[in-house]
Amino acid sequence: MPFYSLSFLFFFLPAVLTGCWLSGQRLRSIFLLFASLLFYSWSSWNALPFLLVLISGNFFAGLLLDRLRNSWLRGLLFSLMIAANFFPLFYYRYFAFFLNGLSQLRPDWRLPLAPPDTSLTPLGISFITFHAVSYLADIFRRSAEAETNIVRLGLYFSFFPKIAAGPIQQYAEVAARSSGMAGFANFSAGTERFIIGLSKKLLLANVLSEIAGQGFDCPAAELTTAAAWLGAVCYTLQIYFDFSGYSDMAIGLGLMCGYRLPENFTYPYAAQSVREFWRRWHITLSRWFRDYLYIPLGGSRHGELRTCVNLLLVFLLCGLWHGANWTFLIWGLLHGLFLVFERLFLAGLLAKLPRAVRHSYLLIFVIISWVFFREDSLYEAWLHLRAMAGFPINPLDNPWILLKMDGQLFSVLIISTLLAFPFLKQGVQAACSFAPLAVFVEIARGIALAALFLLSLLELASGTQNAFIYFQF
Repeated sequence: MPFYSLSFLFFFLPAVLTGCWLSGQRLRSIFLLFASLLFYSWSSWNALPFLLVLISGNFFAGLLLDRLRNSWLRGLLFSLMIAANFFPLFYYRYFAFFLNGLSQLRPDWRLPLAPPDTSLTPLGISFITFHAVSYLADIFRRSAEAETNIVRLGLYFSFFPKIAAGPIQQYAEVAARSSGMAGFANFSAGTERFIIGLSKKLLLANVLSEIAGQGFDCPAAELTTAAAWLGAVCYTLQIYFDFSGYSDMAIGLGLMCGYRLPENFTYPYAAQSVREFWRRWHITLSRWFRDYLYIPLGGSRHGELRTCVNLLLVFLLCGLWHGANWTFLIWGLLHGLFLVFERLFLAGLLAKLPRAVRHSYLLIFVIISWVFFREDSLYEAWLHLRAMAGFPINPLDNPWILLKMDGQLFSVLIISTLLAFPFLKQGVQAACSFAPLAVFVEIARGIALAALFLLSLLELASGTQNAFIYFQF
């Protein structure tokens, strides 16, 4: 049940908000847990037992881990539970990739194992697993106490705005506890944030996907240079507005229900280095890898060589987290390598370059890296990049560009390019700081939000919606 579906907008969400208001502070957590489990079962009914077992298993393991004083037993229990939490993720997401690798290395082996049915993969399994690891790790290192209320812990794992694609909450920081009953200010801010996210998805990302899909779904050998660049740029914008739109909707829903979820995006394409990009893109994932992998590996505390190795390992695993495909591994390796290069060689040079040059460097790198992320094979990615470089293999006239690039698509491409940067936000803030204009700006904001919601509903009525990109992760 995606957030942009009619069943969610006009049935599920009004029922949840009404239930939050009627249940009161004491019963609200129970009601929201029930609503979240219903939401999950609606979207992935076959995986509901998996979620219930995960909640109960981590609840009892957390209590035991918190009370144990023997360091050896604590370490053993922690290791076993981390393995148990990662096993479903490995089985559904990577086991087929692992078997395929073994069969290529040893074709003579006849493995008595069959890959799982990927259609049965639980919704949001990667994000749920990362929440579970955060919970146990924070208890293990004594930065948080075990949750003694299974309802609150269940809500931490399954809260419906974030269960499918984040943001990823760290248990020690928020522990899935309510920030207080949503007052009018929070509810109003949440509604505004939800509408902005909805319009990002339906009015921008879905429209951009038409060109991005044409550019990546056709054989890369047939792309002209212009078509290859157009497809890559449209996908660069599509994935940002798709995923940041989901995050905006999740944060807005959290505020409406009285919970404050962490920010996930702060205009990443406005960055001027790869390092800055990862401080702005999928912030909660970056922070998870930093706190639960990079720092435990030693971080930057053991010299430059060890730091560079840690960065490469972290981003290789970050790429693998996105999917069991060599293209994702190369995507992660590219980001890791450029982080290492910036640390060792480019930091001083970048600081001396003009802002426009630094910004261009980041954008070109990100667009190229998204080609590996989007293509299905390394060979297709190589052909796509070759076409972008001006050396296409067998370019066609690509009439699909002329057929698809109508006035709406051209307008969306221009508008989304502008909205990927903080120009509008800065302009609104400047206008609001000028008292005579503040009232008019607020009125215009309300009219704009109403118009965006109406346009989103009209787009929804067309029935051409695509699933959120990060639902596959």
